[in-house]
Amino acid sequence: MNKGSKGSKESKRGHEPAKVALHPRNVKFDWSRLPLVWIPGEAFASHYVNVLHLLLPEGERWFVKVFSEILPLIEDDQLREDVIGFIGQEGVHAAAHQEVQDYFTANGLDVRPFAAEIEALFRKILGDRDLTGRAKEEWLIERAAIIAGLEHLTAVLGNWVLNSPALDEAGADETMLDLLRWHGAEEVEHRNVAYDVFQHVDGRYLRRVRSYLLGGTALLVLWWRGAQYLMDHDPTPLDPAQPGQAKRSKASLLKLIDAERRGLVPGAVRIGWATWKFFLPAYDPAKEGSTAQAVSYLAKSPAALRADALAEGQ
Repeated sequence: MNKGSKGSKESKRGHEPAKVALHPRNVKFDWSRLPLVWIPGEAFASHYVNVLHLLLPEGERWFVKVFSEILPLIEDDQLREDVIGFIGQEGVHAAAHQEVQDYFTANGLDVRPFAAEIEALFRKILGDRDLTGRAKEEWLIERAAIIAGLEHLTAVLGNWVLNSPALDEAGADETMLDLLRWHGAEEVEHRNVAYDVFQHVDGRYLRRVRSYLLGGTALLVLWWRGAQYLMDHDPTPLDPAQPGQAKRSKASLLKLIDAERRGLVPGAVRIGWATWKFFLPAYDPAKEGSTAQAVSYLAKSPAALRADALAEGQ
């Protein structure tokens, strides 16, 4: 098992690499034995994290589309190379989480109604608006600003899951942990890119804050609604012999506070602190997590190792 605690201590003692060449890893996971409640006895914590599988596929496909369109505005060669690597990684992330989403539906937890709302958000509300000229460019930059804020949050989540020994101690499913930590490591690995793009094409502080408030608020509302949806629709049979299991449990703020206290989820305290850091004028995404730690995990991730071996064999 890949222990988050041990790996973090070892890697953070190392030197931070000056630069990492971003590239997608064609990872594959076997979900055939995944329990819907993949942290044993922790339905709320499992589903609170499971919401990511509903939000991320469409969201990251949107990231790819927006950044593919913004490439012509990027005049810095190194940043352009980073964006191309970012696009490749985000595309694989979307596909990996889509597989989990499809697995849920195939195993009695039909997430398609909620996923359809997410699709409508990104394709209709945040999609193209048949604009031309300067208005089209401004809408593109506005969306890049939103992505910069959302990528700050994904880096925060990535840093959290790489340093979450409580999940191992709780007996969480190893394949799910590898997915989350592989994805989290790549989020830390490319945590500068979206912010650097925004700074390159615009960089206005007030726009950064405003876009974060819009995008971050929408994300948190959807996340909470998603947790409630999954708790309501989980088909896992109840055990009336167990205390508190005679009826379907609901999502609640008390459950979130308790799960965060025990290190099983990234809760309100972590997100609130992350928001404060993003609002600081001197915000630097490089300070969110450790590239050395991310690279260290990717060097031992079962899925990443399989992907590297496959790539070498081609």
